[in-house]
Amino acid sequence: MPLPDFQTYGELIYSLQANHPSIQRSTLAKLEGQLTFRRDVLLDVWELVDFDARRIRNYSYEIYRAGEKIAWYDPFEHPHLSELASTHPHHKHLPPDMKHHRVPAPGISFEQPNLPTLIEEIERDLLP
Repeated sequence: MPLPDFQTYGELIYSLQANHPSIQRSTLAKLEGQLTFRRDVLLDVWELVDFDARRIRNYSYEIYRAGEKIAWYDPFEHPHLSELASTHPHHKHLPPDMKHHRVPAPGISFEQPNLPTLIEEIERDLLP
């Protein structure tokens, strides 16, 4: 049997415990995929979610325009960089020298969904 569409498959995954009382706990909570926007903008998303703790455990978000990475977010800790303290450990990498050019990432956290913030930023800054 082939995989159903995304919505149907999601409903299947999130109803497993209700439909199978023998399942005591489910940790099926890794989100991976891409959101494609107009103007050839793409958001690549990877999240590890812990629904028991009600938080995101880890993530990586990369933004591309016309196939070129233009920014990425990660929670890798850089305690020696005081300019990132306001959103520690969350930060954004930007050109030039994206590996070393890091700025605070307001609105990105482990305690709330980050996708609305990222989508709003893309719509505001890249799709005017």
